[in-house]
Amino acid sequence: MSSATTTIRYAAGILTVLGCMPALAQEAGRNSQIQPVGQAPETQEERPQIQSIAEYGGVLTPKGRLILEPEFQYSHESINRMTFEGVSVLSTLLIGVFTAQDVDRDNYTASLTGRLGFTDRLELEMKVPYVYRDENERVNVPIEDNQDDVFSLDRELSGDSLGDIELAAHYQLNRGQNGMPFFIGNLRYKTTTGNGPFDIDRDSSGNPLELSTGTGFHSIEPSITVLLPSAPAVYFANLGYVFHLEDSVDQRLSIDDENILVGDVDPGDAVRLSFGMAYAINPRTSFTLGYKNDFIGKTKTEYVNTLNGSTTQVESQTLNVGSLLLGWNYSLSQDVNINLGLELGITEDAPDTTLTLRMPIGMNVF
Repeated sequence: MSSATTTIRYAAGILTVLGCMPALAQEAGRNSQIQPVGQAPETQEERPQIQSIAEYGGVLTPKGRLILEPEFQYSHESINRMTFEGVSVLSTLLIGVFTAQDVDRDNYTASLTGRLGFTDRLELEMKVPYVYRDENERVNVPIEDNQDDVFSLDRELSGDSLGDIELAAHYQLNRGQNGMPFFIGNLRYKTTTGNGPFDIDRDSSGNPLELSTGTGFHSIEPSITVLLPSAPAVYFANLGYVFHLEDSVDQRLSIDDENILVGDVDPGDAVRLSFGMAYAINPRTSFTLGYKNDFIGKTKTEYVNTLNGSTTQVESQTLNVGSLLLGWNYSLSQDVNINLGLELGITEDAPDTTLTLRMPIGMNVF
């Protein structure tokens, strides 16, 4: 795989809040109205009219309601790494070779998501993305015979195609009455419709000639979402686990004049955690503040030397991807909203910034 961070990034996103948050305060006001003498108030299921991002789930779309959500997302990541190979004589004296690496990565994703309220408690979802990626890498290595000379390697890669289509189902587990929080069960499946790391073109040395637009591996993510209304705010939390399914790649690569067969690859699973608060400023505007963290396990790759049949298993490092979430929403009408989300990476493995623009459009279909 090119990068475990890239693999998870597709499954990753920013919190979106629909502009219906003030319904919480309005609902509280209606409940405080005096009921006629001798007439018991009707028991109704009151739900906060917000929706978390599709990856994390939220209070469901009402029965017969369809939401189409066009989305554009831009993500930037820069890597500046200095490595040293040699001997440390003193804490201030190093004898060896320094290598400087500078990588800039930009991802552009345009997608369309559809969510349908199948019943009052069951919501079905489908997301179709189109991905364009661009990467610039510069490596400076001093020449061994002359430390004054530096060998520079500049490489620019790109790739664009259909990304990994995602299917999901969300089910509301309880009615959330008497001050109880809402519990939402989510199940998400990611396909392999995009070009994976082992589907792209490579040169005779096994170096990629383009960038992948998908992970190349199926994944299943069950999760649980908790929403606690506290007008004019709603507190949210989500806990999930991503199962990346092992697959046999069976691709031959030429590395250092040796024919290597890439056998079974087991991408690292991930634990996903997020929490935060959505707050209504006025009847049309709301904002969100939250945090999310992905703890990604090791990816195990099997390499087979076709000449002598020897097998080697290589494990990648674990990753910790943590980001601060900021979101703003403006309600144009009852059916149309505009949402802008900003994700700021705060751990070394996280993208520097991710900017997401969404426009959910609602309509009744049955």
